[in-house]
Amino acid sequence: MKKSGIFDFLSSILVIIVGLLIGLIILFISNPENAWEAFVTILTFGFSSMRASGDTLLLAVPIIMTGLSVAFAFKTGLFNIGASGQFMMGAFVAIFIGVYFTNIPAPLRITLAVICAMVAGALWGIIPGLLKAYRNVHEVISSIMTNYIGMFIVNYIVMNPAREIIFDPGMGTTTRIPADSALPTLGMENVFTDGIRSSHVNISIFLTIIAAIVVYIILEKTTFGYELKACGFNKDAAKYAGINEKRNIVYSMMISGALAGLAGSFTYLVGTGLAMNVTDTLAPQGFTGISVAFLGLNNPIGILFSGAFISYLFLGGARIQALGFSVEIVEIVISIIIYFCAFVTLVKSFLLKGFTKKETPTVSDDKQNLTAEVST
Repeated sequence: MKKSGIFDFLSSILVIIVGLLIGLIILFISNPENAWEAFVTILTFGFSSMRASGDTLLLAVPIIMTGLSVAFAFKTGLFNIGASGQFMMGAFVAIFIGVYFTNIPAPLRITLAVICAMVAGALWGIIPGLLKAYRNVHEVISSIMTNYIGMFIVNYIVMNPAREIIFDPGMGTTTRIPADSALPTLGMENVFTDGIRSSHVNISIFLTIIAAIVVYIILEKTTFGYELKACGFNKDAAKYAGINEKRNIVYSMMISGALAGLAGSFTYLVGTGLAMNVTDTLAPQGFTGISVAFLGLNNPIGILFSGAFISYLFLGGARIQALGFSVEIVEIVISIIIYFCAFVTLVKSFLLKGFTKKETPTVSDDKQNLTAEVST
């Protein structure tokens, strides 16, 4: 387990370094004079002030949650590409409750919005789960389809039945939530400030940490988690052992969807005035969550750090436009870094192969490796 942890760390560091180096090359090709300054800005701005640090945490919350969503399904042998659709379903429900039910006391309204967002994401995640469990439809195909179906359903509801309630025609977005529907900050605006403006970081960062710990406990410390992973490792063997593999597939996708729906509520229940764009575009947080999950090697605790790192890069990357870089170049650089993060598992496998060639396996080693493989 110690060796595996070392290789986890080394593989993550290697892909980050390669991604950063290629990003630096792109910066030099685009604007040689300001390339190094832009690179330094990407790497340092997130910690340049307390406000920037707070914004890093705020931006990290939704991609950590979608990373947990992807990782939970992946740990149980499923690949949830549908986090974007589940995210949008949760976001819409949270915004609707925050905007419409203003007659409910604010604490109850916020709690209701968060819970209902989880339920909406879970219900949307059940669909590919049921198709996988009972019709053997590959979850990648079905979850891609539910992404677009969910997006169009949300757009239709906002633009038609709920137009008078939740649509802002002047901005082409959903109505912004009232101030008392935002998640409480617990006074963190007084800490994460640069003296002029404060970050809107809020209680969602603590809820996200709790969610990661809960996911870790479920997967690693409970019988339910063991059964879920057993189904992912070998569905037929799990069935032979008396585990209901169909039920566990559905549960896995449901929990994965609930985490993505929770990410949607955390994104828009803030005091920044952020609103959903009513366009035919999928939420990017769901796809960024895939890279966050891979960079964290699908470990819930690792995802906390990988999500914070990706958020850190996003925040710094947004600042280099002032140095003469177009928004397209910024997106290319950040996308390349994130793209290489997806290769972390491949790099880890190469490192492990190179190391194991130097050792002669014994029977006891084989037993330990098999036990470790099943447990992870």
